[in-house]
Parts: sequence; C-alpha cells; structure tokens
Amino acid sequence: VHGKTAPLRFTIPEGFNVNEIAERLGQEGIAPAEDVKAEAVQFAPYRYMEKTAAATYQAEGFLFPDTYEIEPGMTARDILLMMARNFDERLTEDMRRRAADMGLSVFDLVILASLVEKEARFEEDRGIIAQVFLERLRIGMPLQSCATIQYLLNAPKEDVSYADTEIESPYNTYQHMGLPPGPVANPGLASIEAVLSPANTNYLYFVADREGHHHYSRSYSDHLVLVEQVR
Repeated sequence: VHGKTAPLRFTIPEGFNVNEIAERLGQEGIAPAEDVKAEAVQFAPYRYMEKTAAATYQAEGFLFPDTYEIEPGMTARDILLMMARNFDERLTEDMRRRAADMGLSVFDLVILASLVEKEARFEEDRGIIAQVFLERLRIGMPLQSCATIQYLLNAPKEDVSYADTEIESPYNTYQHMGLPPGPVANPGLASIEAVLSPANTNYLYFVADREGHHHYSRSYSDHLVLVEQVR
C-alpha cells in the first residue's frame, strides 16, 4: 500500500570463498550463482586488489564476511561492490600501516589471512599458524598449506593426499614457492589481525588432530612424530 519494499538479508561466514558465496546467493534467490562467479573473475575496484592472471577470482579475499541487506533489483556487481566496500572500511589505516611495516602489501596480507582462516578452527591457533607461514616465507621454505590444495578440489576433504599435493597449479604451495596467486577465501578480522600480530614462537610445522586443534614443532622429525600421534 505504501510502496515500501522489504530488504533481503543474507550472511556470509568467515572463510567462505567466491564459489560458496555465489551458491548461497543463488540458493536464497538473491542473485544467480553464475552471475556472481562471472562478475567476480575480473572484479577489482580497489588498487590493492592486484590483478594477477593466474588468480581464479580477482574478488577473492576482499568480500568481507558479514550480514548484509540487499534491496530488490541489486545486480551481482552491486552486491560485490557492497561487500568490497565493507572490507575497505574495515581495513583501517593502522592495519595498512602495520602491514607495510612488515613488508606486506594489502594483497599479501589478505592472502596470508585467508590461509590462516582456512587452517585455524580455534582462536588460539590463529597467531601461531600466522607465525609459521611468515617464518617459512622468511627462510625461503614452501608454505605447504593444505588450504591451497583444498581450494583446487571440487569438494573439501578431511585429509589431503600425497597425490593432491602433486596437482599442477600456481595455487599449489607444495609445488610452488612463495604465496599463491591470490587469496583462497574471504578472511575475517581475527585472521587479518593474526597476520599483523603473529605469535612469538619459532615453529615451522603444525598438524591438526581430529578435533581441529593444532600441534606444533620446529623440526621435521618432531613433526612426523606428532602426525603419528594425532592421526
């Protein structure tokens, strides 16, 4: 009677990737999943969203996990812009300065935060896992993150196999040194802060038990012992 429209509300959890966001939007009738995915391929409205040819989605990592209200008629691009704008507002000048002081671009920061987001199930593990990845980068060791392998698979697996680590892809951090070509998920603030304030440890290895708690070691021999114990 009054011409008012009810907004549609949807929630994106921390750690969702573009495919998962697209599927949720499609399932809730907000935007066709394929439209969201197609728009996300080249979507990079901010300069720090570096365009890398090998990245699956330029938007990956910069769609902030949150609860959103969508007005009827919004397109897939409108929705991505809203989420990216939210990320830009959440990433404070202090965070950007601290990343620069660590020698990290915003793009690098978000890649690392996305790995932490996918690897850490419990809050107490975030800072230590961030430290492990930063230390591996510092000494020139492969990141060997299962999160980058999971990103390549059609469906998540409880355990990544040896064959999975041989998948040829620039995202495969078992086969390629340094960071992957882009984030593997959209991290929340806790994972971003973990990278900016990593734990004060010197671990190089970690393995998760069946409950998702991580166990850490400095040497590979100690790591193999832990793997046998927790798996």
